[in-house]
Amino acid sequence: MIHKTKGIVLRSIKYGETSLVVTMYTEKFGVQTYMLNGIRTSKRTGNNSAMYQPAAMLDLEVYHNELKSIQRIKESNWGFLYQQILSDVVKNSIALYMVELLLKTLKQPEANSDLFNFCEDALMQLDEAPINIAANYALFFSLHLADFFGFKITGNFTRDPGNENVYLDLMEGDFVTVQPTHPNFIQGQLAIIVAEILLMRIPAELEQLKLNQQTRKSLLLKISDYYTLHISDFGQMKTLSVLHELLS
Repeated sequence: MIHKTKGIVLRSIKYGETSLVVTMYTEKFGVQTYMLNGIRTSKRTGNNSAMYQPAAMLDLEVYHNELKSIQRIKESNWGFLYQQILSDVVKNSIALYMVELLLKTLKQPEANSDLFNFCEDALMQLDEAPINIAANYALFFSLHLADFFGFKITGNFTRDPGNENVYLDLMEGDFVTVQPTHPNFIQGQLAIIVAEILLMRIPAELEQLKLNQQTRKSLLLKISDYYTLHISDFGQMKTLSVLHELLS
């Protein structure tokens, strides 16, 4: 049966001499794998292989069979034409970080329209963002993405005198007043920055956040630790080292 759906390309792997195996986050079916035979040939018309680079957003007509692990694409077109993400080195690296994080967190092939809309909107806004907003975009996306996977950080940080929660317990996902007995926590200024980002509802608010290279690096590493604690087999974020280098 043929269905229309939007899709965000998460990974594209060459298969054989002319084909691709593409992992895509779709609005209608969640994460799906598609086989595209013969797409990497000069004679092929339609379904251009250049469309299937990570972070690309497409409008799709797909054949979908619940009993199959690999699906087929009938037709695809650009759903949104980026102005910068696919050509700007910094924004492309941030987008690759975002899709790698999605690959590691999206475990089940099920639809979630709120999550899909969040990811779609985040990529669109990254494409348009000035550099001072883009620099901290990975932090914003990572912290708010956790809301959709059952380990949202409770934003109850307070700086009231005598009641200052200065520790973020990464195991509990909560701000606390007493230092945890385990090593998985953030404290002091880093905890304050996390609390500030959690209060931001749109990426444009990142303009008020002034972070240096070391602070940004430390926070991204701690956030990666947070995901590792809450998602089994999360592993290492391969895009982190590139991101650290480009955002220095």
